[in-house]
Amino acid sequence: MRKGLIVSAAAGALALLLTVPAAAAPYTPGAPGIGDAYYPNAGNGGYDVSHYDIRLKYQPATDELEGTATILATATQDLSRFDLDFVLGVKEVLVNGRTAKFAATGESELEITPARPLAKGSPVTVVVRYAGKPGEVERGGYSAWLRTPDGGVAANEPEGSAWWYPSNDHPTDKATFDVSVQVPDGTQAISNGILTGQSSRAGWTRYNWRQTKPQATYLATLAIGRFDIRTDTTPGGLPVVTAYSKDLGDNDGAARASVERTGELVDWLSGYFGDYPFTSVGGYVPNVPTGYALETQTQIFYSPAQFSRGANTSVVVHELAHQWYGDSVSVQRWSDIWLNEGFARYAQWLWSEHENEGTAQELADYVYASYPAGNAFWTVKPGDPGADHQFAGAVYDRGAVAIQALRNAVGDEAFFRILKGWPAERKYGNATIQQFQAYAERVSGKPLGALFDTWLFTAAKPAADSAGVPATSAAPSGAAGLAPAAGAGRPEPKSWKRIQETNSVHEHEQGHAH
Repeated sequence: MRKGLIVSAAAGALALLLTVPAAAAPYTPGAPGIGDAYYPNAGNGGYDVSHYDIRLKYQPATDELEGTATILATATQDLSRFDLDFVLGVKEVLVNGRTAKFAATGESELEITPARPLAKGSPVTVVVRYAGKPGEVERGGYSAWLRTPDGGVAANEPEGSAWWYPSNDHPTDKATFDVSVQVPDGTQAISNGILTGQSSRAGWTRYNWRQTKPQATYLATLAIGRFDIRTDTTPGGLPVVTAYSKDLGDNDGAARASVERTGELVDWLSGYFGDYPFTSVGGYVPNVPTGYALETQTQIFYSPAQFSRGANTSVVVHELAHQWYGDSVSVQRWSDIWLNEGFARYAQWLWSEHENEGTAQELADYVYASYPAGNAFWTVKPGDPGADHQFAGAVYDRGAVAIQALRNAVGDEAFFRILKGWPAERKYGNATIQQFQAYAERVSGKPLGALFDTWLFTAAKPAADSAGVPATSAAPSGAAGLAPAAGAGRPEPKSWKRIQETNSVHEHEQGHAH
């Protein structure tokens, strides 16, 4: 039954107020982290970057870096303030042409309060002027800036950009880049993409590099020093740029014998992964004391130590494979690292097959047999290894065995369609392991949940038949520790030692707090 309603004057006024639209939501600060479970402070909330324009001047003798970064972005919420990830000293910040307040907070946060709040959806232009000696700055017990006898290098994962430019430092916020670097005459500056110009004046030379395809911040690189720079093209016309420090010593020949095959190897990988996703390719070897390599986009960083035992094309294959798996298609969150490292390792296995030095199946069998069930190797879950084990050997080797298990489960025809189709479907984007599984199921027409759970998300040695390896591959149980059991009697594939030498590609990450 509907009852009658008597409205008093006061009640009428209240009713009128209730019909007025609610006041606009207040402007609030952007989050100081993007929300990645492994690195809570990485990246920032409240905006999305589309382009970085970075202008630098660097003096190798003193490690003095001066810079102006112009960042083009869009506000993704009503912003009262926002953060950038940065560790050098800041002189001035402008937001949309107006002077902004700024403060350094936490370990690597630059907190910016614009003169006017930023409405959701509005374009934002941020200019940051800064200076410092990046080689003297440490955060979390390490520095991502590598000093060399003739300059410096920026190449690190998962974080490294904060030592030379301010950014939203997480793979989910990709952008295009212009990097312009002024250095003393006789010194070169190398960055990602294509060298668009070079000019000299009053004892200084400026190098202008451009990356026109979306790039994650950690994949941006900068190398300053005295290099022998070579330019060429692949048979298909792709520009190739390689560079070598002029003081590599005994490693010089082996480094060149490996990295100079970049054009050949990228064409070979295209047969498995599809069209190369970028407009140039290359690699550089600076005189650094480190032992790792890094898939910095289009211009790969290699340590000379990678070639201390002679030429190593396997590591070049590994880093080139990342241009598809890791660079073009990047992780949505750092726990998805298997999508990068498992596939880069598997590319090495395919190269081993090509070179008749052991098939992918033989390598999978050898890995499986090398680690007894009680070995700590099997406690690392490649699909979610944890920040402390993100670059553990199991992510690479167990991760590659998982890919061989997928190949055995779906058959070669579907498997190679998956291998080539995935980078095309997710080109220039981000993805999760769950999305890859769904794609593999769609292409193969087979349910793969049990396989992915067994090989990527279970902290135990899978049964032999789950990998498609013979039961004789099973190693005795009970042994614990990290060292493999030398194949448990299986013959060692000829490529094994060369492949294992690339296990140091990310050793610098272990134990770092980010």
